[in-house]
Amino acid sequence: MGSHADRLPDETLLAGLGAGDADLAVAFVRRFQRVVYGVALTVTRDPVTAEDVAQQAFEQAWRHAQVYDSRRGSVRAWLTTIAHNLAIDVLRARTSAPVDPAELPALLTAVTETPERVAVARDSAAGLRRALAQLPGAQARAVAMAGIYGMTARQIAVTEDIPLGTAKTRIRDGMLKLRAALLPEDAEDE
Repeated sequence: MGSHADRLPDETLLAGLGAGDADLAVAFVRRFQRVVYGVALTVTRDPVTAEDVAQQAFEQAWRHAQVYDSRRGSVRAWLTTIAHNLAIDVLRARTSAPVDPAELPALLTAVTETPERVAVARDSAAGLRRALAQLPGAQARAVAMAGIYGMTARQIAVTEDIPLGTAKTRIRDGMLKLRAALLPEDAEDE
C-alpha cells in the first residue's frame, strides 16, 4: 500500500518537503510523525500539547530544510532535536517557575539514551545539574544543544531562530560559567 516516495531516503524526503513537493512532504511526515510526537509527548506529558509541538517541528523542518547537513547527523536526529527543543520551550513558556533541576537530565535525554550520555550523566551529575540550573535559560539550552547533542553554533542559531553570533556567545558564556562553577581552580588561572 506504500507509495514510491515511502521508499526514498530520508534526505530526499526532506529536500522534497523543503521544495514544496506535496507527495514527498506527505511521505516525510508519515515516516517521522510517530517519533516526533513521541519526543514531544515524553517532554510535555500532554497529548494535545505534543500534537502542537509535533506540528511546529514539521513546520520548522519545512522552513529550514535547506540548512540540514547530512555530515552532522541523520535527518531523524535533526528532526527529533527540533521537536525536543520546541517541547522544552513550550514547557518553559507555560511555567512561571524554572524547570526543576532534578528533571533536567530526563528532559535532556528524552530523545535518545546513549552510553556516552549515561557516563557523562553519572559523572558528577549533581554538580552539573546545579551549575546548569544557575545559567540563564537561553545559555543552558545552547550549552545542552552543543555539548549533549553535538549541534554546531549555526544549527543552534537556526533552531533557536537567533543570529549566529548570539548562538556563539551563548555557548561561550555558558561554558565559561559552567567551567568556573565546576572547576574553580581553572577560572582563577585565567
